[in-house]
Amino acid sequence: MIQLTKRNGERFLLNHQQIESIEMIPESKIVMMNRDYFIVRESPDQIIRKISEYNAKVQDVHRALTIVDRR
Repeated sequence: MIQLTKRNGERFLLNHQQIESIEMIPESKIVMMNRDYFIVRESPDQIIRKISEYNAKVQDVHRALTIVDRR
């Protein structure tokens, strides 16, 4: 999950694996697979960076667990 900011400043966690698209309006409109959407302050580039960072952390944990399991 990634942390994003709504227009009113409220922070929330979003399951990035359910994102269908990101539309660029003055803010970013994140459309989910169920057609719900969120308008957030972060730019599409910032959202993509957050997703990449999250996925990298998951891979790091997986690597660490794999190393432990092999011993």
